[in-house]
Amino acid sequence: MVDISVRDLVKSFEVGSVLLDGMSFDIHEGECVGIMGRNGCGKTTLFRLLTGEIFPDEGEIVLASGKKLGLISQIPHYPRGYTVEDVLKTAFAPLEAIRRKMEQLALKLTASAPKAWLDEYDRLSNSYLTQGGYEQDTQTDKICNGLGIPASMRQQEFERLSGGEKTRVNLGRLLLEKTDILLLDEPTNHLDLKSVEWLEDYILKFKGTVLTISHDRYFLDRVVDRIIEISAGKAEFYSGNYSFYLQEKQERFNRQLKQYEQEQAKLRQLGYTLERMKGWGINNRVLYRRAMSIQHRMERIEKTERPRTEKTLRARFGEKEFFGDEVLSVKGLKKGFGDRTLFSDVELTVKGGERIALLGDNGSGKTTFIRVLLGELAAEGKIKFGPTVKSAYLPQVIHFAHPERTLYDTMLYEKNCTPQSARDRLGAFLFSGEDVFKTVGTLSGGEQSRLRLCMLMDEKINLLILDEPTNHLDVASREWVECAIDEYEGTLIFVSHDRYFVDKFATRVWELEDGRIRDFPWGYAKYRSIKEHEAAQKLQTPKKKEKAPKLPSGSKELEKLIRRLEREIDAKEQELADLDIRLEQAATDYQELLRLSAEKEQQEAALESLMEQWEQAQTELEK
Repeated sequence: MVDISVRDLVKSFEVGSVLLDGMSFDIHEGECVGIMGRNGCGKTTLFRLLTGEIFPDEGEIVLASGKKLGLISQIPHYPRGYTVEDVLKTAFAPLEAIRRKMEQLALKLTASAPKAWLDEYDRLSNSYLTQGGYEQDTQTDKICNGLGIPASMRQQEFERLSGGEKTRVNLGRLLLEKTDILLLDEPTNHLDLKSVEWLEDYILKFKGTVLTISHDRYFLDRVVDRIIEISAGKAEFYSGNYSFYLQEKQERFNRQLKQYEQEQAKLRQLGYTLERMKGWGINNRVLYRRAMSIQHRMERIEKTERPRTEKTLRARFGEKEFFGDEVLSVKGLKKGFGDRTLFSDVELTVKGGERIALLGDNGSGKTTFIRVLLGELAAEGKIKFGPTVKSAYLPQVIHFAHPERTLYDTMLYEKNCTPQSARDRLGAFLFSGEDVFKTVGTLSGGEQSRLRLCMLMDEKINLLILDEPTNHLDVASREWVECAIDEYEGTLIFVSHDRYFVDKFATRVWELEDGRIRDFPWGYAKYRSIKEHEAAQKLQTPKKKEKAPKLPSGSKELEKLIRRLEREIDAKEQELADLDIRLEQAATDYQELLRLSAEKEQQEAALESLMEQWEQAQTELEK
């Protein structure tokens, strides 16, 4: 069954500039499809067209009848004073309407009430039950635990949250609505690693249809069935995940290039023959007709367009030679705000050339730790840099002192470079032509990150500190940044939730959790393996078998014991069945899952002990 059908879609916002140009595709029920393309190619516009927020210039969009579609790219406005809990409850508005009708009808029901009223109440009651009316709190807790929305945040006013927190809450609301078709626009941008992994598991179990715009390559690899790439207003189709897309795209490029080169060689050969035949055929009608035949043949040959390669970043960090053993040492570092301690007793040493990823949940204090290292925030303890260390920092939230200046003027004034040098350096970061005269304040988040990196590149540094360097960047821009970092040979400390980026560069991992920084002197793959092993170990509690009590003598006493044991076994089996339900409900709450799993281990051990006692008593009775 087709959930979404798009035919000959055309959309433009400026005269002569077509964003989507005759795009067509079908999305089948249950598919998870990744929408890819350069920033500005029309991905978000496509989502706005699908939701009916804007309308196409030409073409049509057909949604399957009765299917509910939800989008999270736009954050709705809510009444003043609405808390996060209030926002989440809007997901259950249809159920709340059913509940109110039930309450109103219940007041009218008496012994003499018409049968139609009783039937209506039964219908509403059944509808409320089957749609999960009695599971609202459980479902809300499950979603909030998975997305890292703590109880304290749920009591805050929605308008006071940060943009990232609002996005998480809005994603939670959308998931609670039980939408048939999910449209996810960069859903992982404001999620930490645990929340991203939880969302991946949710999507893999989701029975509906998912379209996602994402630049998170691990996320795409894990969840999507196929990829639609928007290029030059058209749709290119790839029947696999991101890894398949990369390989297939390169193979298509190679095939098209080979076909283009073969056609050009054939055309050159025919052209050479044509010119000779024309010369010979001036006084020879037969040769002239052959020449015309060759010309017609050349015109009939289908011309393959030469495949275009993406522009690549042509810049690298200026590097200052490092002398010494230690780049950085930290002793007894402690920082908190009010009664909350973000980290304490931090003891770390960094050597030259190390590449360190600082990982942790949102709000754990990663950016604060970076700012403490850089001296932007005061803290207890000692931080010592090597005598030849020169650092550069790319913050998560980028500010420019003069957003009204153009890119060109920003380079001239802030980097004190020549006009030609400013042009060259901006061009190396793919700001060319009229782009250099855009004002900094009009740039997208990704473009601002690229400009700030451009300004850092010429500095002679040997310690580079990055805070979420790939946020808001499309895949091509992420690869440009990765190319520059790949060639950089100095020391690197970075915060990132981009697992592809972390896996590519980290040779060491610092994990900030529960106010402590734990040092893993290995890459991301081994770090993940260790964490998974530790989680599995916590779930495995050793079984302690209780010593079986001494059996009574006499058949009557044995029969009484057997009956008592059978009652206890029945009760224990019921407790285990209830635990299984609670475990399923707590599937996304890591701490609760650990507690319930440990409790289940104990209950199973107790049941095993009861069964052994019953078998011994039964055996003794039969003697």
